[in-house]
Amino acid sequence: MHFNTNNKVILVGYSSHALVVAEAMMLSGYRIIGYLDKERSITNLLKLEYLGFDHDEAVLKKIKGDKVFIAIGDNQTRESISTFMEINGFDFSLAIHPDANVSKYATIGKGTLVARGANINPFAAIGKGVIINTGAIIEHECLIDDFANISPGAVLAGKVKVGKGSFIGANAIVKQGVEIGKNVIVGAGAVILKEVPDNLIMVGNPAKRMIK
Repeated sequence: MHFNTNNKVILVGYSSHALVVAEAMMLSGYRIIGYLDKERSITNLLKLEYLGFDHDEAVLKKIKGDKVFIAIGDNQTRESISTFMEINGFDFSLAIHPDANVSKYATIGKGTLVARGANINPFAAIGKGVIINTGAIIEHECLIDDFANISPGAVLAGKVKVGKGSFIGANAIVKQGVEIGKNVIVGAGAVILKEVPDNLIMVGNPAKRMIK
């Protein structure tokens, strides 16, 4: 594969989630020039160069001008580091796996991952820093706010709204037209049939609030 030198990118974070991000980006023609993290990876399965810690001023100065991708699964951490990098003048790439199906009428914000086998249908609007994971289905006119995470196999029917920082678990299903608030956690396999206010944990079929 021949890489376009304009498609250089640096990963921020190098956990297992970063491996999914990296593959999507490499298959899309990006050249990953290294990664930033608190410590050097012991395993380094992709043999990427360690560039240093993302909060080190000297490191940030050295990579100034290069695009980054925040390859971190945790929503709050991803948002925090994204904000930090943005304040420091960095721009963000988009990671869409070539085996994902994305409507030309959908919109997707910077720093978002659309993983292998995901489907995004017409007039869905995906915010920045979102994760649309393997095989997830985002139906027509869904609105997914910034830094949300839609897990593998989750299904959002038409016109669903997902608030900022919310997490939809693996194989969960959300009925058409339902609105989910901010920082909500929907458990794996849950079935959401009605509106969910902010900051709740929902589990089961039909889903009910879990008391912490």
